[in-house]
This record gives sequence, structure tokens and C-alpha cells, in this order.
Amino acid sequence: MSDPIKHECGIALVRLLKPLSYYKEKYGTAFWGLNKLYLLLEKQHNRGQDGAGMASIKFDTEPGTRYISRKRSNDSQPIQAVFSHINQRIDTLFHENPDKKNDVGWQKANMPYIGELFLGHVRYGTFGGNSIENVHPFIRQSNWKHRSLIMAGNFNMTNSKQLLNDLVKIGQHPKENTDTVTVMEKIGHFLDKEVEKLYQKYKKEAISKLEASALISKNIDVKGILQKSAKKWDGGYAMAGLFGHGDAFVLRDPNGIRPAFYYKDDEVIAVASERPALQTVFNASIEEIKELENGEAIIIKKEGKIAIEQVLKAKEKLACSFERIYFSRGNDVDIYKERKKLGQLIFPEILKSIANDITNTVFSYIPNTAETAFFGMREAAEDYLNEQKIKILLDGKRKLTAERVREVLAEKPRIEKIAIKDAKLRTFITDDSSRDDLVAHIYDITYGVIKPTDNFVIIDDSIVRGTTLKKSILRIVDRLNPKKIVVVSSAPQIRYPDCYGIDMAKLGDFIAFRAAVALLKETNSVPILLDAYEKCKLELKKKDSEMINAVTAIYKPFTATEISNKIGELLTSKSISSEVQIIYQSIENLHKAIPNHLGDWYFTGNYPTPGGNRVVNEAYINYFEGKNTRAY
Repeated sequence: MSDPIKHECGIALVRLLKPLSYYKEKYGTAFWGLNKLYLLLEKQHNRGQDGAGMASIKFDTEPGTRYISRKRSNDSQPIQAVFSHINQRIDTLFHENPDKKNDVGWQKANMPYIGELFLGHVRYGTFGGNSIENVHPFIRQSNWKHRSLIMAGNFNMTNSKQLLNDLVKIGQHPKENTDTVTVMEKIGHFLDKEVEKLYQKYKKEAISKLEASALISKNIDVKGILQKSAKKWDGGYAMAGLFGHGDAFVLRDPNGIRPAFYYKDDEVIAVASERPALQTVFNASIEEIKELENGEAIIIKKEGKIAIEQVLKAKEKLACSFERIYFSRGNDVDIYKERKKLGQLIFPEILKSIANDITNTVFSYIPNTAETAFFGMREAAEDYLNEQKIKILLDGKRKLTAERVREVLAEKPRIEKIAIKDAKLRTFITDDSSRDDLVAHIYDITYGVIKPTDNFVIIDDSIVRGTTLKKSILRIVDRLNPKKIVVVSSAPQIRYPDCYGIDMAKLGDFIAFRAAVALLKETNSVPILLDAYEKCKLELKKKDSEMINAVTAIYKPFTATEISNKIGELLTSKSISSEVQIIYQSIENLHKAIPNHLGDWYFTGNYPTPGGNRVVNEAYINYFEGKNTRAY
């Protein structure tokens, strides 16, 4: 999208199912699992720019030796920074011990980051800042292996404050007020209780503490711990955890909001946020990659037993549609088809906008993530032209000259690359006026292609704030002097905050919301704004489960087209000489294109969890009271 917003995080878990010597013999290295983790993170690099981290666990180490390794980075290239450090450590040890390159036992005993269990994370921070302390994985350490916990996830909790208070009530003092810490401490609390219960059981059986420790590790009820921990969670999540003794899990939320996929063969089980990452890294077919369903957890015991458990009662599956439109890489076969379909379905509205004049229209796209939707739009334009050609040829029959027939057959949509992002340009000056001038030059344009008689249609995957459109794209395209500029969003209007992973938290940031407010003022309907404010305050006095979204009243008086037209006005500065029109995808067509991912709360206000309604009501109160703060 032309307006950068913060992404979702990505997870990667790799669990080796054979001894390290097996991988050394078959693949030439005992670091095969670590290499796979690196590839999974790189293949999901699109999901994280603020930080990356990994942790590994060695099985069956001697007491007094390190069995957990972790490395995190918030550098500008965090994945590279993490694995450059790891490679440097490994190379140094090999240089100092050249005779140990084939000694897997020595490597496991003496080298960090080698092991049987790995957890990786790429982060795009939505809350809590971007310091190294906010980068996953997080560790809750203990001298008892089975009490040590490593956590990483792709999630936001709408009720993190309430979860924190619950921990305080039981006597804890969490070190941070972030949902990651509260979730980890919640799991840690029930892990401690499970361990204590088992310890008391074996104590009554007169089993020694040393023997009991091994039995506890073997018999920990991971499913029960997760069920108790997640009882009050409200949010979208795909979270992964490792216990120090070797158990591991990945849990998905009851509505399936955040994605999780897994691959298993006789050598490895791996989990990732994106299906193509697993396909590529393990050279697997699409049929071999399975989706973890809503409310399910993969539970991997240290001895190698793997189970898919229904940990939480599955609710209506409302997987995030924005995941499909923008966040995930487009090389997933289904996502690719869905994005093309979005472009195809919006073409009839484009055709109306240009009065069916394809001959005098240039089609393009921006940014690169919109390219697949552009392909769909182009195919729809080609199909339309083919129908017109058939009509002309049939109507003309033998009256058409050979030259005219060639002209008719030769016509095709005019496809050009017009706006090109200058990746080298950075808006390093913070002064508003200076920064705005620099923003205007973020994109370069191709001159000499568009004529004054041409329409120019440019498709974007979504238009959220409209800032880059107003301050950069429309300005530079207007220099080409087209007759009309049509900006197309393959996604519907984003009207409401997201609180499950995407950093879209403040209502006033959304151009659709600002357009609705402007229309209310123009139509002397300002009392609706105050009425919505009072209703939001009343809603917040209710239990979360009883709340409704009171902000929908802001949009109710207007059609989607009226709001789109107002958006066009708001984004068109006085210096723009061309006519400008903004076209958004319809909700109906969104669901046609993406039928299996019906989570659309940012478009419709239909939140899948009670906490979503609380967040949107709080967000409007913040807006109305002029508070520039998050609602969760």
C-alpha cells in the first residue's frame, strides 16, 4: 500500500525428530535445523522489520552446561544481524578446534545455537516500543528445566490491562505491561502449578526429587496448561512456546484470526505463519502443508509424540482478510488467485469511471504488493475488449476492411509503469514543511507516456490514511497532465481500528473516517458525533460480552460511494489540475474474492471478539476528546 502501516509478526518453529548425527550424515551438517529456521525467517521477512530473534534448546545436556541459547536484534537488517552473530560464533569455535568439524557430540556439548528445538520470530512492533527488550522470543528462566519457558507469537490482546491485573491479584509483579509478558507469565503461572501438582504426587509415592524431575517433564499436561492460561484471552493470536525440558506448542485463537501452518515428515515438524515459506524451505507440495485450525494447538512432547489438540472451543472462523490482501507474500497459490480476483471484480466500477473509454486510458499500479490485483484488473480489461471486438466484427460482417479488422484485433489495454518508488530516498528531516517536500519525491514518474486526452488508472492494494496519495502520488502524476486520475483500492474502505495484530489503532488516522466526519458537518448532522460519543461511554460501562460497536452510527447516513467521493475531495489539493476519483472495493466483492477469510472488522466494524467492540468505542472517545493515544 502507498501508506506504510505496521505489519503482523511472523513465527517459525523447527523441531528435529532424529538425532543430530542423522542430519550430519545425510546433509553434511548438524546445523540443518538452524539453517531451516533461518530460511523460514527470511521467507517471512515481509512480516517484520523492527526486530528478529531466535532461541534453541539442546536435549539431554549434562547438568551445569547451557542448554538454551537466544539471540535477538533490532538492527535495520535484524535477521541478518542475528545469524551473522551465530555464524561468527560457530566459525570462531571451528577455527579454534579444527579437529571437531565432524564431531557432532562435541559440537552439541560446546557450541551455542545447536540443538533439536528452535523458535524464531520476526517482529513488526504495534505496541511497547522497538527496543531490544521488546523483541521476541521472551524467556522465563528457572533452574528447573520444566519451569523454563520461551515464548514468541503473532498476536495482540485487546484485554492486556485486565490480564495484567489478574496476575497482580495472584501476587505476581510482571516486569512489563505488554501483552507478550502478561501472556508468558500467565502460561508460566499455570506451568508452575502443574509442576507443583506433579511434584506433590511423586513425593507421596516416595520418589526422589531427581527421579521426580524426569517424570514431571514427561507427564506435564501441556493442553491443560494452555486451556487454563487462555481462558480469559481476548485477541487474535498464533503463539509458540518451548519448555526448557523439550516440550513445545503452537496455539491459534478460537476465531482463527492469525494464521499458522505446519509441515511434518519423519525428520522434522515445522510451523510458520505462511504456507509458502514451509513449501519452499522443505520443498513440499501444497497438500503436505496443513493449516492449524481455530482453537487448535500443535503439542510436541520431548520424546517426539505430536498431537493436534482442540484446546479452545472453536468459534466462527473469521480469519483476517487483510492478511490475504496485503500482509502475506503473494506466492501462496490461493492468495495469488484471491488478489487477482479482487482486481477483476472492481473493474466494472473502473469502466464506469472512464466512461468505457479503454482506448484513451493508461493502467498501472503502485506499490509492488498491488501487482497481482493489477494483473486481475488487466485481464478484466482484456476480456472486456475482446467482447467489444467480437461485437464489432459480428456487426460489421463483410463491410469491414482488412485494415479495420487489423486495427480492431490489435487494440489492447495500455499498460505502463508510471510511478516508481525511490528506495534510496529517506525523509530524514523531521520539520513538517521540509518533510512534506521530501515525501513528494518518494516516487519517480515515467514521462512522455500519458497524453492530456488520457485517463490514468492506478490500483493500490488499500488506501488507509491517504497521506502518501495526497502529498506524493497525486502531485507527481498530475505533472503528466492526464484528463482524469482514477485511484483504485482493491480493498474496501478501512473504517475501524484493528486490535488483533495490525497497527491501525486510531480512528482519526483513517481517511474514510475523516471523510464521514466531513460529510456529517456538511449535512448539518454534527449532533450524530456527540450522540455517538455518549453512546460509546455508555457501552464502556457494560460487560465486554454485552457491548456493541457504537461507532457505526458515524457512517450510517452515507453510502460507500458518497464516502469515496468525499475521500477524493479530501485528498485532492488545490494545486491538482486533473480530475481525481477514488474507487474502493465493495464488501460483497471482498467476500466473493476471499470466501474463506471472512474477518472484515476493519471494513465493517463486525469484531469477532467482545474486546474489539470495547477497543473501537474507546478509540472514538479518544478521538472525540482529542487524545492522541491507543485504545488498547
